[in-house]
Amino acid sequence: MAESSALASRVFEVADGFEANELYQRNGWTDGLPIVPPTEAGVREFIRASGREGADVVGIESVRRRRITVEKLAIAALMAGCLPDYMPVVLAVIRAMCEPEFGLHGSTASTGGSAPMIVVNGPVRTQLGMNSTHNAMANASRANATIGRTVRLFLLNVLGGHPGQLDRSTLGHPGKFTFCLAEDEEDSPWLPLAVERGIPAGRSAVTVMAV
Repeated sequence: MAESSALASRVFEVADGFEANELYQRNGWTDGLPIVPPTEAGVREFIRASGREGADVVGIESVRRRRITVEKLAIAALMAGCLPDYMPVVLAVIRAMCEPEFGLHGSTASTGGSAPMIVVNGPVRTQLGMNSTHNAMANASRANATIGRTVRLFLLNVLGGHPGQLDRSTLGHPGKFTFCLAEDEEDSPWLPLAVERGIPAGRSAVTVMAV
């Protein structure tokens, strides 16, 4: 991406990181947890790590025709606490969620409280230090936690999935903060999930399901 390219998102001037958090809390732009302020320099770094242009469209939410750009996902990933290296996985997850089979709008608006569950396979698991063993669905890995949280912040700020508005979940569950894990392929007696679903062995892949 050329450094002279303007970002499309609005810019807000605040005194410091604390005030940035308060701004996001007041406006409902976060999940209730603190965020990493998405500075212009930070967003540009995440866009570069994606290997794409900020204006590139990753997918389209089919019901309301919302265009999902790399820039918006870079902002969400930075806010969530990701490292730039996580961006290819973030983009793959969102592409998967935009496939008609996933039912992005319906799963987001469900009263049943479904959340996107992400399963990561292949070499990218170890490259990013993803956890797949003890405490695999809880607090054990920055990559697991922040990639999953990126999806929640994307749903809030790009698709408008706010509780009581588009998000009609009655009770919800902790997976609506983050719901991402890697498969322990090396110690499993079964075929990796991605291989079972037709991805060649040794390739990195993500599977997303509403759970």
